Amino acid sequence: MNKAKMFKDRRKSPIIFLKNLLLSHWRSLLLMFMGVYLPLQVVEILAVKIWQNKGGFPWDVPILMAIHSTANPQLDIFAVVLTKWGSFWTALPVLSAIALLLLRKRRWRTFAYLLTTALGTLLINRTAKEFMQRVRPQLWISKAPEFDYAFPSGHAMTSMTLVAILVILTWHRPWRWLVLTFGSLYILAIAWTRLYLGVHFPSDILAGWMVALAWAIGVSLIIKPNLHRVTTINSSIQTETTLLPEEKQLSNSKLK
Repeated sequence: MNKAKMFKDRRKSPIIFLKNLLLSHWRSLLLMFMGVYLPLQVVEILAVKIWQNKGGFPWDVPILMAIHSTANPQLDIFAVVLTKWGSFWTALPVLSAIALLLLRKRRWRTFAYLLTTALGTLLINRTAKEFMQRVRPQLWISKAPEFDYAFPSGHAMTSMTLVAILVILTWHRPWRWLVLTFGSLYILAIAWTRLYLGVHFPSDILAGWMVALAWAIGVSLIIKPNLHRVTTINSSIQTETTLLPEEKQLSNSKLK
């Protein structure tokens, strides 16, 4: 009787272990699905369609023409100035200042996340542009012409990466929603300038957003930049790096 019970418990243990594992890491799994898998699926759909037809999607040109219909000299100047705030070289001083602050506070893990995410975004963007080789729109003469490839938008990737980094690093702060709100407005504003100036299709912008979002969240799940934070209110709260009971037993059995 005891042997049968032990055998039954052993058969159940993998199921219990997987159940506890999923319950312990469900937030990370949900974030991986929503923040990494789904954005990459959107990018795949966009890339395949554009690879088959460089003209892109039926809604690309109508959206551009609708935005261009609002053009006037004042908006031209505003768009030319504002779009510069979405370039990598404009975001670089901001990222550098954050990096120096992290180094001063010896936040090596967070610094590694910042460096990996920022440089990775730049590398992914240049590689994707050369691979896709999508020509930029030529519907009208732009006030700020670009001469490299269009897909995905570098400005869209840079703005999304910058905001994603700030949101992730301030997620445990009470003013994170302020960062998220103003960051979202900044992302939309930069995207508008690229479309208004006629240097990107809307699908370029969408792809840039999705790639940057997936990369920033994916790297955060690996490096865990906020792992150093401890909860002073309730020190018994366990982080997701804490071993489950089954994992502790497995580790102890190996040591024996």
